Amino acid sequence: MNARGRTAKVLTSRYTGSGTGLRRGPDELIVEEPLEIRLDGVLVTTTMRTPGNDFELAAGFCFTEGLLAGAAVQTCRYCATASAVGTAFNVVSVDTAGRAPVPTPRLGATTSSCGLCGSTSIDQLAERLRPLAEPQGFALDVLASVPDRARAAQPLFEATGAVHAAAAFDRAGEVVHVREDVGRHNAVDKVVGRLLLDGVLPASGYGLYVSGRASFEIVQKAWAAGFPAVVAVSAPSSLAVETAHRANILLAGFARDGRINLYSGADRAA
Repeated sequence: MNARGRTAKVLTSRYTGSGTGLRRGPDELIVEEPLEIRLDGVLVTTTMRTPGNDFELAAGFCFTEGLLAGAAVQTCRYCATASAVGTAFNVVSVDTAGRAPVPTPRLGATTSSCGLCGSTSIDQLAERLRPLAEPQGFALDVLASVPDRARAAQPLFEATGAVHAAAAFDRAGEVVHVREDVGRHNAVDKVVGRLLLDGVLPASGYGLYVSGRASFEIVQKAWAAGFPAVVAVSAPSSLAVETAHRANILLAGFARDGRINLYSGADRAA
């Protein structure tokens, strides 16, 4: 394994065409491990993730789920229940010195394929999030260029073909941060966590790119972080589009080969 267990080498048997038979050889696979996220000592969730950028993931999750309620993150650290080595670096504690409300833990684990899976309604989101006020637009050619720009900074995908990516990009199309993970929502939380720890939220000057589909939860996290635009390689869900309209977010899908479809906020693209 390398990069603290992000990938692992395994033996595989390949069939490359008629008459060739099977050939054994090494293959590189992405590693998926559980991460416990604790806020001020309280376990709030366990998510399946790709190890790496764990502090960003934990801080970003707490922020996008509304658990911080405006409280500043004082520290992020491994352990809490035992030493970092004893917990295999799979427990992260986010500390606000008790300033954040006591969180309500999720009842079950979060998988890498989805997060809340739409269990939080738009009305519930609107109780804590206001629509973005008069967000600035993005040029169409900038939005369409982001997938290719982000792809150049996805080494784990190049090695394994098995991870999603999220990226923050500016209005010139420059990619600021790229994060990869087996889960789309984890990759987004890692990007949001980086911006949070850098003190640059709300992300009003940036757009959010995701390498897969634009689900409800992706748009919800973008809304919480203040991204005025979301660009996805694949299609959005109908609930994602409805949420984007409610949040006043420009939502683009099918961003491939210099083309995009705009599902909301078309009046702010030029």
